[in-house]
Amino acid sequence: MPDAVIVSALRTPVGTAVKGTLRDTDAFALAERIVTATTEDLDKNLIDDVILGEGLYGGGVIARHAALTAGLTHVPGLAQNRHCAASLSTVQSAAASIRSGMDRIVIAGGVNSASTSPRSLIRKGEEWVPWMSPSHPDSPEAPNRDMSITVGWNAAVKAGISREEMDAWALRSHQVAIRAIDEGRFKEEIVPIDTPHGLFDTDEHPRRETSLEKLASLKVLHPEIEGFSITAGNACGGNDAAAALAIASSDLGLPALGTVLSWASVGVDPAITGLAPVEAIPKALQRAGLSIGDVDLFEINEAFAAQCVACIKLLEIDPEKVNVNGSGCSLGHPVAATGARMLVTLTYELRRRGGGIGVASMCAGGGMGSAVVIEVPAP
Repeated sequence: MPDAVIVSALRTPVGTAVKGTLRDTDAFALAERIVTATTEDLDKNLIDDVILGEGLYGGGVIARHAALTAGLTHVPGLAQNRHCAASLSTVQSAAASIRSGMDRIVIAGGVNSASTSPRSLIRKGEEWVPWMSPSHPDSPEAPNRDMSITVGWNAAVKAGISREEMDAWALRSHQVAIRAIDEGRFKEEIVPIDTPHGLFDTDEHPRRETSLEKLASLKVLHPEIEGFSITAGNACGGNDAAAALAIASSDLGLPALGTVLSWASVGVDPAITGLAPVEAIPKALQRAGLSIGDVDLFEINEAFAAQCVACIKLLEIDPEKVNVNGSGCSLGHPVAATGARMLVTLTYELRRRGGGIGVASMCAGGGMGSAVVIEVPAP
């Protein structure tokens, strides 16, 4: 089988939803920009598919729309939804298709516009009421409308994570994200995008002014739950962005940024959704013949600081190898794009460090999790 290699990896800057620079840029425009940029230096005749993760955007196939606006009329499109892990799953699908010999180049990624996402209604009796598709059957221990419990708090309880640990991790996330921006670490991976509010080229969600004192002063989201310590400060934001990678057959001989070695997706009890990476990461590594100690850098999503810290603790990962340029608490969590954003950032950071093994992993609503293992050669 040919290897599935990464020949292009790009993302837009991450915007803050509703009040940010991308507030009037819809998912279609974000997708057009990232697919066009990702394919710019490729032979368009070799591109066989575009797969984009979508989340709560009303259905349809944004990937096909983006293919057309990018001039790829001959390329179909596929919408994929595994909630937060949607764009990680698109890379898995692309790599599988490449390794099987069915496709030559597949564009895989995700797009999220929380700012412009349509709102749905459902009829109950004679009334129409707001509606959101549930990620799992509702239960007291796993309410399907409150990820702060199923992803954040339950993980904290299981792993014994304190409010102080959550806030410290959130602060660290902002600090390393700001450092990465100031040092220009994201320059290679970011594609600027024209918006009604000007050219947008820098992640805007990280907060320079945050501190442990400010984080500690924030009210918890559920004061009625004894000991509850999830706050807006140690949770991710709502965000807008797009990210994509071009996954190609190694038989084409194109210059490669890295190789997709293995992947895995798992299901867990919805009540411990936040701990799904604890199952997904070892499974993906085992498929590559690797272990935790072989990994140079990890990206583990920060839907909540508690969930990320819990996974680090339970897997006995060196925290200094995790999210070294920030993640959800700072950069933000553009849900359907985050997995691809993490892989893009991971690829360039490994190159900056001289190459190595990287793992990107996410939990996903409804008790799901995914992980992708990549290897990046020295540049």
